[in-house]
Amino acid sequence: MTRLWLSLIGFLLLQGCSAIKLGYQQLPTLSYWWLDSTVSFSGSQTAGAKQAIDNLYQWHRSEELTAYAELLQRAQVLSAGPVQTEQVCRVWSDVQTRLDTLMREAVVQAAPVAMALGPRQLSHLARRWESQNEEWEKEWLLGSVSERLERRLDKTLERYRSFYGELTPTQVSLVKTQLAQSPWTAEWGRQDRQRRQQDLLSTLQGISQYKLSQVEVEAQLWGVWQRWMKPPEAAQRAVVQNLSQRACENLAQLHNAATPEQRQQATRRLRAYEKDVKDLVKPKQ
Repeated sequence: MTRLWLSLIGFLLLQGCSAIKLGYQQLPTLSYWWLDSTVSFSGSQTAGAKQAIDNLYQWHRSEELTAYAELLQRAQVLSAGPVQTEQVCRVWSDVQTRLDTLMREAVVQAAPVAMALGPRQLSHLARRWESQNEEWEKEWLLGSVSERLERRLDKTLERYRSFYGELTPTQVSLVKTQLAQSPWTAEWGRQDRQRRQQDLLSTLQGISQYKLSQVEVEAQLWGVWQRWMKPPEAAQRAVVQNLSQRACENLAQLHNAATPEQRQQATRRLRAYEKDVKDLVKPKQ
């Protein structure tokens, strides 16, 4: 559920400020639609799933959005001038704290839903992932190394342009070099993707098979989240840590290569996001 929300919120950010308020208000509907297409709820499970999603949404809107606005304020201050890698990493660390807080509440709401899933839903989930994995491999694994790099470059530039506007050829070259030197590969990405899927699926199968209490189910789901963020295997964990550090370094390098006008545009975008978030916090009239 948390991963879904992060994906949807990230999508809304890429669409621009006008999409955030409208899209966030539609999160419960979008979340249920996505979850139902993934596990195919039975009629008796629908009400519980919708209630869990609504509970999480109401909690998130009342308890977390103010903290998001504060993070956006800090990012605005940093975006006005040059930044150091450590500053970017500190912001990401604060984002991770907010994600952990969100997940703590999410597992409480998701536990009863997970306990109600049966073999039919879990089989549907496995088939759904198999289909999605085929699409993922078409996007990221097909073609030569240079063709894969170009596709990654297009996606990355899309994200950067949503904040900085059009990039110069020198900046595009910088981003391409960063991607070429990244420890991330499509093969590793597929392996990590499948690792996370199998971890969640086997956990849900155990929940379905054994009569666990809700507290035990919450602990199981929280364990999945922790392993997603920090893989148990040392080699996997090292890659994840390296990727996180590189992400901070790359963003700092690009931001420091930005023109004053590009930094101003990034600041304006962050300020607009902050305004939208604050508007969502306001009581409904």
